[in-house]
Amino acid sequence: MAMTSDQLDQQRGGDALVGQNFLTGDVANNVASRVQTGSNTITDGSFSGASGLPTVIQNTGANVLIQNATVLNVHFGN
Repeated sequence: MAMTSDQLDQQRGGDALVGQNFLTGDVANNVASRVQTGSNTITDGSFSGASGLPTVIQNTGANVLIQNATVLNVHFGN
């Protein structure tokens, strides 16, 4: 959802470190026995009307660690 003009006014002239992502996952000593994996698709129009930073993570395997992080730094100025 877009910010209103009042919300933008409150953010002008400042800066802050909002957050950081530390991905430290581990996959070890796993067993996958008699597993069935499938397929996945993204069809036409899946992102119609999307805004912001849409993210898609797809996995068709077993014993998989999926880690995802988005860090966005925006600097406006001369």
